[in-house]
Amino acid sequence: MTMLYRLDADAAAIGDAFGVDAGNDPWSGGHVAPASFAPIITAGREFIAGPAKGRQPWRMVPRLWGVPPPPSAHEAARPVLSVRNTQSPFWVGNLRNPEFRCLVPATGFMEWGRVGPDGKRRQHWFACADQPVFAMAAVWKDSEAPGFALMSAAPNAVLKQAGRDAMPAILPPDRGAWAIWLHGGWDKAEKLLQPYSSSLMREA
Repeated sequence: MTMLYRLDADAAAIGDAFGVDAGNDPWSGGHVAPASFAPIITAGREFIAGPAKGRQPWRMVPRLWGVPPPPSAHEAARPVLSVRNTQSPFWVGNLRNPEFRCLVPATGFMEWGRVGPDGKRRQHWFACADQPVFAMAAVWKDSEAPGFALMSAAPNAVLKQAGRDAMPAILPPDRGAWAIWLHGGWDKAEKLLQPYSSSLMREA
């Protein structure tokens, strides 16, 4: 699964792209690696106690990429970066409650290709040809640290050619789709976890 992504836009540009207030977010652009902070967009309920009283404005907040694994995990020190099994008891509650779903802005993501004749793998960087800043579906979880994990989808033809068996779930450039992920029932939200069209992607 993706081990790096890029967000080559500053906080103000991200806020403009998604129609949210960037607040005092210090993000100025660059690489995002596991266990580092990056901007995410939430439905705005994470700091409001008690029953919901209508929708809150979407919020852009910094969170760590990676969620501490469950106690039963074999590699307890390695954070969980992506969600492949949406039926896992570790994720079910968060995914079915839309307040825990979030959007992760990005301008590109990296996947490792197949091993070449020289015995090495090369990096493949992918971007969306139809949207300079795109949203990856994700879910956040609070434990020792305020972390998030990216949602996975089946690979499209481009990612299959690179030897991958999954890709980040990239959402369409449509505020309606973003709203379904942030507010909709799981029956509708789950349908968004589709491979992004190969014709709308380019290798950077």
